[in-house]
Amino acid sequence: MTRVLVVDDAATVRLYHTSLLQEAGFEVAEAANGLEAVEAAMTTPFDLFVVDVNMPKMNGYTCVETLRSETVGTAAPVLMISTEDRPGDADRAYQAGANLYLVKPVDAERLVRVATMLTAGKGPAA
Repeated sequence: MTRVLVVDDAATVRLYHTSLLQEAGFEVAEAANGLEAVEAAMTTPFDLFVVDVNMPKMNGYTCVETLRSETVGTAAPVLMISTEDRPGDADRAYQAGANLYLVKPVDAERLVRVATMLTAGKGPAA
């Protein structure tokens, strides 16, 4: 089964993304900030990370940079989803190591479609 970690400090957003992905058949875990995400990634392999930008303790950019660092070393795709939509926000996400950047709110079908695409067609049933 394809494992996804949803990382967002807003419980309602985590619940929304988690429920959509679980309904599509993904196995989903949650983290409330970047620090929790890094800790989870060091003990559990994930096939995809869905990461917010603005979070306490460790923001999304630092989280992705840490996931990509030698310390954690995950090559799993990262989808960053944020309310930030200024020029340069997506570029900053890509510089940190994200594979794709979307602006909230993300359509339910699009989230599932992108998650399936980023998990290399493994999809929820793999």
